[in-house]
Amino acid sequence: MPTPRASSTHLVLIPSYNSGAKLDETVRSARAQWAPVWVVVDGSTDGSTPRLLAMAESDPGLHVIVLPVNRGKGAAVLAGLDEAAASGFTHVLTMDSDGQHPAHLIEAFMEASKAAPGSMVLGLPKFDATAPRARVYGRRLSNLCTNIETLWAGIGDSLFGFRVYPVEPLRALMRKRAWMRRFDFDPEAAVRLCWAGVRPIRLDAPVRYFRRDEGGVSHFHYVRDNVLLTSMHLRLLFGFVLRLPWLLARRLSGH
Repeated sequence: MPTPRASSTHLVLIPSYNSGAKLDETVRSARAQWAPVWVVVDGSTDGSTPRLLAMAESDPGLHVIVLPVNRGKGAAVLAGLDEAAASGFTHVLTMDSDGQHPAHLIEAFMEASKAAPGSMVLGLPKFDATAPRARVYGRRLSNLCTNIETLWAGIGDSLFGFRVYPVEPLRALMRKRAWMRRFDFDPEAAVRLCWAGVRPIRLDAPVRYFRRDEGGVSHFHYVRDNVLLTSMHLRLLFGFVLRLPWLLARRLSGH
């Protein structure tokens, strides 16, 4: 097996909550591509914590952060960002723990980030036949909203969490707000970073959805999380209206 790339500035950050058997596979796939890999266990109750801690004991490239209670994806990412900043890291690549994201593209995304460290590198998902049609079509409304909210700045897909973020701009945004802690994290992070002048770079990334009998796990709740997304976009649209003159001026000036 080839030695994974190692970095003192860029790390892979995997938030995890009751991810099932796919978690171990995801972590191993990420570690085969990169070091270090950090996993934030977000109050999981599925027995994954002792397995991960045992893996980390024999793997210096793997670090596990354990949160005592479930706080949500965004909160788990923020916990990782805080520790990453304290350890001197400047960028994190976030990826889901359920095996859907393409670990083999980690190095390509990291290299794109290193070439443009002031930008965020956003995965543009390429869905195959495994993707539920309702999920594919439903996210188009969220994507339309984020395009409007950023004057078509180039986010591409608002919900796809395979991304490289610069640590300090994202931490600064999240520390000022009580939201961005659950399923609303990915779209709001991208929009607010665009507002802050962080340029998006898009790279294609294949997505694989797993059936339940294949170990697939989803915590998406259609009613609860769609209400959360709707309230988030209403909040962002209001913020967009307030920022519109400034955004237009910046766009016309070429920045």
